[in-house]
Amino acid sequence: MCIRQLFQSSLLQWAWRAAFPKHTWGRHRRARRWAHSGGGTYRAVIFDMGGVLISSPGRVAAEWELQNHIPPGTIRKAWILGGENGPWMKLMRGEITTEDFLQEFGSLCSEIAKTSVPVGSFFSLLTSEQVAKQFPVMTEAITQIRAKGLRTAVLSNNFYLPSGKSFLPLDRKQFDVVVESCLEGLCKPDPRIYKLCLERLGLQPSESIFLDDLGQNLKAAASLGIHTIQVDDPETAVKELETLLGFTLRMVIPNTGPVRKTVEIPRDSLEKYLKDLLGTQSTGPLELLQFDHGQSNPTYYIRLGNHQLVLRRKPPGTLVPSTHAVEREFRIMKALANAGVPVPKVLDLCEDSGVIGTPFYLTEYCPGLIYRDPSLPGLEPSQRRAIYTAMNRVLCKIHSVDLKAAGLEDYGKHGDYIRRQVQTWTKQYRASETSTIPAMERLIQWLPLHLPRQQKTTVVHGDFRLDNLLFHPEKAEVLAVLDWELSTLGDPLVDVAFSCLAHYLPSSFPGSLLRGQASSAATGQSEKLTEYVSNLAWDFAVKEGFRVFKEMSATKPLVRSHHTQAGHSPC
Repeated sequence: MCIRQLFQSSLLQWAWRAAFPKHTWGRHRRARRWAHSGGGTYRAVIFDMGGVLISSPGRVAAEWELQNHIPPGTIRKAWILGGENGPWMKLMRGEITTEDFLQEFGSLCSEIAKTSVPVGSFFSLLTSEQVAKQFPVMTEAITQIRAKGLRTAVLSNNFYLPSGKSFLPLDRKQFDVVVESCLEGLCKPDPRIYKLCLERLGLQPSESIFLDDLGQNLKAAASLGIHTIQVDDPETAVKELETLLGFTLRMVIPNTGPVRKTVEIPRDSLEKYLKDLLGTQSTGPLELLQFDHGQSNPTYYIRLGNHQLVLRRKPPGTLVPSTHAVEREFRIMKALANAGVPVPKVLDLCEDSGVIGTPFYLTEYCPGLIYRDPSLPGLEPSQRRAIYTAMNRVLCKIHSVDLKAAGLEDYGKHGDYIRRQVQTWTKQYRASETSTIPAMERLIQWLPLHLPRQQKTTVVHGDFRLDNLLFHPEKAEVLAVLDWELSTLGDPLVDVAFSCLAHYLPSSFPGSLLRGQASSAATGQSEKLTEYVSNLAWDFAVKEGFRVFKEMSATKPLVRSHHTQAGHSPC
């Protein structure tokens, strides 16, 4: 089967979609870089870890005690009663092993609680990936600080893990200087550790800002002349830091705005659901925005605590059966993730309409780059080649998924996919046409007579193109394939042909109308767009098979393989 035979149907598909504006996921553009003015008072920001960048040990301890029926405050009392020579501080200075610490600290806690305290369980929770996760608001702040030209450092009272590695669950590339107490043999609030950090930064105390959640640590820093911010809530602390620095530290979520009144969500009900789902890391105010795309299934950005999420729901009102199937999208992404295909990480499917009014599902918010222009302006030829190679590689992954192993054998009908698609597109077009387009009429007659035979059945994305891929910001790697609304089982070469369409479309092609930006202007232009693409598709069909078309019998179509070329047709 020749891929050329699929271009006509793919172009027609594109043309017909123009008549039905559809959503896309929120698009994430390259983060704007800030130019450092050089006139600021401060030249560095120093961060504590626990309680500033990740959850504080005290908060984790309080929740762990509640869950394990341990007398409240047991862990905190053990920290205080131990003093400078207690097991906790000795662990922070790297003076004892984890095994010795657990034994000594466990005995102290059990003595305080007058019952056996499984401190090993607490230690495992404290160092778990679930808890030791950097707050997104702090990640954004650090990015903006560095983009402005200031330096960053982390100054942490940390410890060695049983593996022998120090506990620092952060990306070290975020910081110019990393000072760890267990490596230095010094702990805050010892003034020497602050001086060590300043020396490595090459700065004076007055040129830096220090963020910590503990008063004694802040007092020691302030005594040296360092400006301090006490962190009770990361969001509030970032706002105070913005005031001192004089520029914003929050990245705007691209293509979002206030939630439209017609698709508002009851916040209290949603927040309760999220806190039940997410557990310990869901404190703080709920931030809710709506992506400006998403006419089919409204899509929202959510920030709660250290979680950034995407919620995708069915629209309110009476729906046509089998449409807006968010359950289906959730199923395919969950199955493909387990099969090694990069997709947004799905978290939960809620089919209870009582929560927000309609069924919905949640995924993790995945920041990255989306290339809107297929010509990839500004990139070198080698970079463009790498981007498209990565695109092809991930398409191969999709088409290589074992349907049986992934539990997707019943995800769609097997066989005759292209014919069914053409029939569906024709019905949709007829239902919405407002005027006669000659090229479309010819395509509707011509296509059913020249469909290639399906040779294989795989997962088909249905809308596979460059701007439905989320790329790593620093390398040619696809982080996630988005927009699975049209996915099913079908002929993999349809995805291949559709992804190649950008090569045949002019650079001036108004791609935003295919991305579903429903507005009066977009709706007014959709008819012209449909006619334009119909003519383009028919021109392609003529070049590929005009001779065969002329020889067709009006009553009995010719049964032959359509590989005839006419004119100078590009492969």
